[in-house]
Amino acid sequence: MIPPGETIGILGGGQLGRMLAMAAAQLGYRCHIYAPEPDSIAAEVSAAFTCAAWDDAGAMARFAADCAVVTYEFENVAVGPLAALGDVPLRPNARALEVAQDRLSEKRFVIAQGGTPARFAPVGGAAELAAAIGAIGTPGVLKTRREGYDGKGQWRIAAPEDARAIALPARPLIYEAFIDFFAEFSVILCRGEDGDIRFFDSAENVHVGGILARSSVPASPVVEVQVPAARALAARVAAALDYVGVLTLEFFATADGPVFNEMAPRVHNSGHWTIEGAVTSQFENHVRAICGLPLGDTGLAARAVEMRNVIGDAAEDWPAILADPANHLHLYGKAAAHPGRKMGHVTRLTLA
Repeated sequence: MIPPGETIGILGGGQLGRMLAMAAAQLGYRCHIYAPEPDSIAAEVSAAFTCAAWDDAGAMARFAADCAVVTYEFENVAVGPLAALGDVPLRPNARALEVAQDRLSEKRFVIAQGGTPARFAPVGGAAELAAAIGAIGTPGVLKTRREGYDGKGQWRIAAPEDARAIALPARPLIYEAFIDFFAEFSVILCRGEDGDIRFFDSAENVHVGGILARSSVPASPVVEVQVPAARALAARVAAALDYVGVLTLEFFATADGPVFNEMAPRVHNSGHWTIEGAVTSQFENHVRAICGLPLGDTGLAARAVEMRNVIGDAAEDWPAILADPANHLHLYGKAAAHPGRKMGHVTRLTLA
């Protein structure tokens, strides 16, 4: 057990790190952020900040020397340089990073645990893309295997001729079939070092332009009936990875049951509603798990909860958002509101 007063290292300096640091501070921990970008919004609310490249072994070792445990806020941290952490525990472990940061490895791993993703094929060039389209058909989506998020690094292919217009990047890709689905939903769990698992209510998610726009709890009945099978898969994935912390798996609800989309070995945008809407938030439970503390109650704190992302210039609407007393506004402190950039989120509780 790592007691309050110790320092938690967080790899990554964005809004997830910011909210983790705020939850950790509530429990009496210090946080030390490590990120290559100097304008870290997580560092603004943390006790210490190391601004250095991921492959700076000396900086990573000095960072680790200040920490009792290290976690991460996004899955695109290079695994190799983390050897410089030495004996400081990394939670979740590096194996979870290795699996989740490559879409092909991720799908194969989930299949091995009994999950069902959309049909897919690895793509290394134009000939392999044509073969994948021939085997899987259209419509489909071509994705980079690594580092794509919020719709970035993705190309929709409605017909085979669309592929000819894509300037393929010189990096590994994957082609996936489109799924005919009723709704999208996520399973968010927290697993302790002792194997204890707590599930949050599954949110029904709506994406616009590849970016999460809204998460609602409780989900519709068509989603709720598929949650038990999705939870069972998520628990098997967590156990197979010897996972500690918050883990998220995203699914499509289909006529044939839940179809796995992707996983995130971290706290997740579709769980931001838990800050006000659950007895214990995903951020607090992640801190509890990585520090070896008892996990908190994940039950709903309201009859219904809705979370909406505040995207781009919508952050300027804060006076109108706050004019509604039922709204809880979280602005992340980002300096510039670019189109498609997540500037914050707003959560609305229905109590009766």
